[in-house]
Amino acid sequence: MLALVTGASGFIGAQLVRTLLARGDRVRVLVRQSSNLRLLEGVAVETALGDVTEPQSVAGALEGAEVVYHLAGIRRTPSSADFARVNVEGTRNVLEAASRQPRPPRVVLAGSLSATGPSSDRPLTEDAPFRPVEPYGQSKVEAERLCVAYGDKVPYAVGRAPRVLGPGDRENLPFVKLVNRGFILELTGAPRPLSFIDVDDVAQGFAVLGVHPAAEREVFFITSPQTLTLTRLQEIIAQTLGKGRRIRVPVAPRALRGAAWAADHVSRLTGRHLPLNHKLSEQLLAPGWWCSDEKARARLGFAAQMKLEESMARSVRWYVEHGWL
Repeated sequence: MLALVTGASGFIGAQLVRTLLARGDRVRVLVRQSSNLRLLEGVAVETALGDVTEPQSVAGALEGAEVVYHLAGIRRTPSSADFARVNVEGTRNVLEAASRQPRPPRVVLAGSLSATGPSSDRPLTEDAPFRPVEPYGQSKVEAERLCVAYGDKVPYAVGRAPRVLGPGDRENLPFVKLVNRGFILELTGAPRPLSFIDVDDVAQGFAVLGVHPAAEREVFFITSPQTLTLTRLQEIIAQTLGKGRRIRVPVAPRALRGAAWAADHVSRLTGRHLPLNHKLSEQLLAPGWWCSDEKARARLGFAAQMKLEESMARSVRWYVEHGWL
């Protein structure tokens, strides 16, 4: 099977490439001329130069593919127009190119928990309404809607992932650095459950979406059945680092929002993107980001294998070994 992967040079994309190759697939990657291909070094893939925002290059890369794993996108930008250009129109270009193939390939869209927004006192399921709370989440909503709009011409599957852990992850690195400096941040109020998944598991989940008959024209949360709180995440980090005493710092919601406002102001003045910002503060203060893996288990037989404690621990060990701390 020939699989095309967009976003293959990224944290999740590179692991997906390795997972597909291990399964015996041929893999072609669509990468930009400026892409950093360090994560793909030594990996036997076909390379197509282009960009998901360039329809002609997408069409060329997609020719002959039997499945397309569409992971390319942006997570951070000050401009909502950039989210629309890359995450939404890039998806449209992939779907349009797929629809023009003699035998349209299945398009597996890397969706996001951010499309449904925060949870309450129970895990979200796939039939929850869209309630994004920021532009990135809204762009993932629009990408999913495009899949449905093309559904009569292109078979598709959507895999919504929560936060992803594993070696090379940058999303959770600020918390590791905070603990490494001797602090554990404790948000006041009720516990806020957070869903996570290891990068190896999410790659396996996406690989299943590409071939399983029950995945066609369906949406699945690809997540671990476990949850962690922010405090528990930091405690795992502290246990793994295993040095020194940590000072627990209670932080009230008002204080976190104030710090985020100040950080945003500094970022605008200096052009530096600080780890704390309004978006992150609101994510942390939500009642939870908790989703269910029940549908993926029941229909696909997919279950995440790695315990979150081990996933976070191996991330920390990797940061230490590679000098990121």
